[in-house]
Amino acid sequence: MLSKAKIKFVKSLQIKKYRKQEQCFVVEGAKSVQELLNSDFDTVLVLTTKDFQSHNKLPASAEVIEVTARELEGIGEFQSNDSVLAVARIPDPVDPAIGKDEFVLVLDDIRDPGNLGTIIRAADWFGIKTVIASPETADFYSSKVITATMGSFTRVGIFYTDLSVYMGGLQDGRIFGAFLDGKNIHHVNFGTGGHVIIGNESRGISADLTRFVTDKITIPRFGKAESLNAAMATAIICDVMRSGGLGAGNRG
Repeated sequence: MLSKAKIKFVKSLQIKKYRKQEQCFVVEGAKSVQELLNSDFDTVLVLTTKDFQSHNKLPASAEVIEVTARELEGIGEFQSNDSVLAVARIPDPVDPAIGKDEFVLVLDDIRDPGNLGTIIRAADWFGIKTVIASPETADFYSSKVITATMGSFTRVGIFYTDLSVYMGGLQDGRIFGAFLDGKNIHHVNFGTGGHVIIGNESRGISADLTRFVTDKITIPRFGKAESLNAAMATAIICDVMRSGGLGAGNRG
């Protein structure tokens, strides 16, 4: 039976303060929970409808409570969730191990949860496993971010840190930065690895991080839009980056 205390606990995890205190986060919806159950995350609680439970193997170590679709709609943040909700433990942070032939995304104050979630999803699509983020970047473990990743949160690791200190500690390698006045990405030889900085939605890359950029890049504009959504720009850059960039010069 679903108790009031359990409902209060789950709802408290909608707030960052309590996620940090409990070291737990919420995952909503069939797709995302299925990805969670097939990952290395430790699932501690599953609120599930009978239908979801009958079609999925739930971990023996987790507390499983059968609920109705209506109950789920009143507990989570998304009324569209009518199948399952899970609570998982936030893993202990570890310093990322980055190979020299690996691309890494660096997020300079990406504040919008939807943008962050979509960036994580794009990173997963293009085989990027590590994201370095400023402390001001949206919380990876918020429900809005987790839902926007569509399960990619289980395959892409994020590391929050002071970006100036992190970038200053890099020994070598190229650092790409997205600017409006950079070099056309289709004319850039990205090589096989490096860091790619994506700036804040409204301010772009901060001056403090600009000094570390070795390659200023830009997505060529053909229309009149003032700018691109940060997540959209990230996906385009990753696509060209994975193809090497060169050989597409006739695009503009």
